[in-house]
Amino acid sequence: EVLYYSFYFSDQLRKENGKLQKEIDERKTQFRNGCQKSSLYPDWRKEFFQAVTITLDPDTAHPSLVLSEGNRRVTWGEKSQDLPENPQRFYSFPCVLGLQVITSGRCYWEVEVGDSQALDLGICRPHVMRKGGISIKPEDGFWAIRSYNDEYWALTSPETQLIPKEHPARVCIFLEYEEGRISFYNMTDKSHIHTFSQGSFEGPLKPFFRLWPSDSACLTICPVLEAAQNPLC
Repeated sequence: EVLYYSFYFSDQLRKENGKLQKEIDERKTQFRNGCQKSSLYPDWRKEFFQAVTITLDPDTAHPSLVLSEGNRRVTWGEKSQDLPENPQRFYSFPCVLGLQVITSGRCYWEVEVGDSQALDLGICRPHVMRKGGISIKPEDGFWAIRSYNDEYWALTSPETQLIPKEHPARVCIFLEYEEGRISFYNMTDKSHIHTFSQGSFEGPLKPFFRLWPSDSACLTICPVLEAAQNPLC
C-alpha cells in the first residue's frame, strides 16, 4: 500500500510539473509571436531580456530638476538652479536623460512613479532638441507615454489615449532594439500599457524622463539585482 501511494504521488507530481512547463512554454511562444499585449510574466522577462542599470545624466537635467539618490531620483525643485551652460541640457521642458547609451539587444528598467500624475517616460535619440519648440513624438526622436491629470497617453502622432485598469505606481520599460519595439507595462497589476513598433532603430538611444511643474512628486529608477543587471544592453 505504501508503495502504491508512492507511485501515485510521483505520477501526480510529474503531471503537475508537465502542466507547469506547458504553461511556461505557451507564455514564451506567446511572446515570440509578438503578443506584447499579454500580461507580464516574470519567466519570459528573465528569458528574453536583461535588466539594465540606469542612472540620470546631470548634464542633461533641466535647471528646475533636482537629482538625488546617486542620480537615480529626479524631483521638481522649488526654484530654478544656477547651473553652468551646457548644450546637452534641456531648457524648454523639464526633462532629463539617462546616462547610459543603448545600441543593441533587449533590456528593461523599472521606474517608481508613486502618486505622480504629471510625467513622461520613454526613450529618445541623444541629439533631440533641447531648446525651443520641442515635440515629444517619434518623428522628432521620442517614444514616450504620458500621465497627466488622471489621463494617460501614448505620445504618437496624433496622441493615443490609454486606459489602464489601475494607476501605474511603477512602470517597466522594455526595449527591443533590433526589433524596433519599446513596450510599457504597469507593474501594479502586471498589465500591458502600450507598445511602439518602430520597425527598426538606427543609432543610439537613451532613457527619457520628464516632470511637469504642476506635480510635486518625483520619479525614482528602481535598482536591479546584481545577478540580473547588465551595465549596457
